[in-house]
Amino acid sequence: MGRQYHLEVGTEDFYLDLLFYHLKLRCYVVVELKKGKFKPEYAGKLNFYLSVVDDKLRHGGDQPSIGLLICQDKNQTVAEYALKDISKPIGISEYQITESIPENLKGSLPTIEQIEQELQSDQ
Repeated sequence: MGRQYHLEVGTEDFYLDLLFYHLKLRCYVVVELKKGKFKPEYAGKLNFYLSVVDDKLRHGGDQPSIGLLICQDKNQTVAEYALKDISKPIGISEYQITESIPENLKGSLPTIEQIEQELQSDQ
């Protein structure tokens, strides 16, 4: 549905990093991207976003929204405690930055120039 998806709550503006709608699951998927290691407050923020999306965007036939938090690094124990009493479906995952493209993916991914061109055409 978009990146930097705008939500207005009260008189304040909030921006979701990525918002998708999963056709098979019939639900919204909120993705938050964080540089650095996971912090417990990220779970609270994502829970807030899910509540707003469910209240403002979700229709009667939709399932509850799902949250995905992607960080550079996470401590499994800290992540478990942060999510322990949150009732909404939220997952936390790590990502790694690499300097080169794996051999099996070379030629099948767009170039940086193609991605930049695509992003420019979206504006």
